[in-house]
Amino acid sequence: MRSALSLAAAVSLLALTPTLALAKSDDTDANAKAEAIRNADPDGVPDPDSATTTHFFKPRKVETSGTVTVGGHAIAYTAEAGALVVHQSDWDDTAWREKAATGKAKDDVKDAPAEASMFYTAYFKKGAPATDRPITFLFNGGPGSATIWLHMGAFGPRRVITSNDTHTPPAPYRLVDNAYSLLDASDLVFIDAPGAGWSRIAGKDKDKAFWGVDQDVHAFREFIKAFLSGHGRWNSPKFLLGESYGTPRASALVNALQSDDSVDFNGVVLLSAILNFDLSADAPERNPGVDNAYVMSLPTVAATAWYHNRLSGTRPAELEPFLHEVEHFATTDYAMALMQGSTLPDAQRQEMANRLAGYTGISAAYWLRSNLRLNVGQVMQHLQEDQGLTVGRIDSRFSGPTLDPTAKEAGYDPQGAAMSSAYVSAFNAYARDSLHYTTQATYKPFAGLTEWDMEHRLPDGTRTESGPLNVMPDLANAMKQNTQLKILLAGGYFDLATPYFEGRYEMNHLPVPASLQANISYAYFPSGHMVYANEASLKGFHDATAAFIAANSKAH
Repeated sequence: MRSALSLAAAVSLLALTPTLALAKSDDTDANAKAEAIRNADPDGVPDPDSATTTHFFKPRKVETSGTVTVGGHAIAYTAEAGALVVHQSDWDDTAWREKAATGKAKDDVKDAPAEASMFYTAYFKKGAPATDRPITFLFNGGPGSATIWLHMGAFGPRRVITSNDTHTPPAPYRLVDNAYSLLDASDLVFIDAPGAGWSRIAGKDKDKAFWGVDQDVHAFREFIKAFLSGHGRWNSPKFLLGESYGTPRASALVNALQSDDSVDFNGVVLLSAILNFDLSADAPERNPGVDNAYVMSLPTVAATAWYHNRLSGTRPAELEPFLHEVEHFATTDYAMALMQGSTLPDAQRQEMANRLAGYTGISAAYWLRSNLRLNVGQVMQHLQEDQGLTVGRIDSRFSGPTLDPTAKEAGYDPQGAAMSSAYVSAFNAYARDSLHYTTQATYKPFAGLTEWDMEHRLPDGTRTESGPLNVMPDLANAMKQNTQLKILLAGGYFDLATPYFEGRYEMNHLPVPASLQANISYAYFPSGHMVYANEASLKGFHDATAAFIAANSKAH
């Protein structure tokens, strides 16, 4: 779920650029070439007439109207489903158009510079002055994920109903008015990443052009600037809301927009954050000697054992006081034991295994065999192994039948299997029936990445790093350059993918002056990675986010 790259090149937008007139014979031949490319990939463009001699895509939008009731107040809104076109950073528009105009491009359509058609759904409250109305750009992560999850599960005006911690039955699914839509606080723009949803990429080296940390940031950066221009929203209070990989994207993106484009933002909401990939508990054994990932994940493992009643002894009545106890243990005795490595005395090793077993319900013998270190896949496989069940990664409240009882690690995520169909089916029906967005292209919940470029240029521009991604410096730089920038960190206690304690640790270790720590606020919920999958947590997340936007949108 992660990745990064450099931005030496900037992505340029051509949503409103007119095409040059071409000689009719050359235009016909070149379009025939484009048609051949399009036929080879029928999902390659959202519009069957999009490709031309100069471009693979054209911008489009469809408008509809609706009403949603939030907090007892009816909100009339305009919905806009559409696509904006962005290009890779080294796009030379003039040279390519000249080549096309002379007819020399007709044999080279496949070698045209890469571009992306980025699909979005936007909602605008009717009757609200655009200059005063906050606008929030929302995106999921992946990388390469569409944004149906935040759209149809959290803050769009319509919401799909899924089971709280069990598998949602197959269609028909219930789609209801969303009483927790964020439209009461802000206009909303849900954006699909290049290659995901109905966003598409085309052209020479298209994967390399858009699938990477910095390439991805620049695509979103150019999309946002184009959207602000096209909708007259440059003077609106502006917010980013990213989930999962969307949190490193948001951190690097807000820094790029502010530092490179002089576009200050009012706030950033980080949901289920991971900014430093050295802290990921997915496979920390690949980075031996760096033990913090095990420390960060332990409170969530304990929360999972608490939820499934796997703790030894009497189960604490309340979750949060129990988690505070585990956090203290994790950062003191457990961290000190891990730091000793092979020099930890056997008696202390056994004692530590016993204590870990008490907090997690996983046997002391297994902790010992695993050298007191378990990655997420092991936790999923072994926490309920005596029941033949695998625990969810994205939301550990979920369980499902174990695929292979003899495996070391889990073979799937029961949470993803439990609700993905509901989101995909509901959005496809909603987009076509309510938004009237017509297309034969497949809506892709994930882009199907072939690779993801992990290189990332540090915000001071001194060097490019290709190791585990860490955008803490990007967020810190954005906060130092805009001392009014506010951050809301939100998360779920049952998230094994991006443990809540990891996000708090990252905020506490941001390289910013102590005074700027006051710009960070926190909201945690008894839910998983998608905190909105639990309705009570969705309400809490809405209330915290709406209050955050309201508090940071006031004119000065």
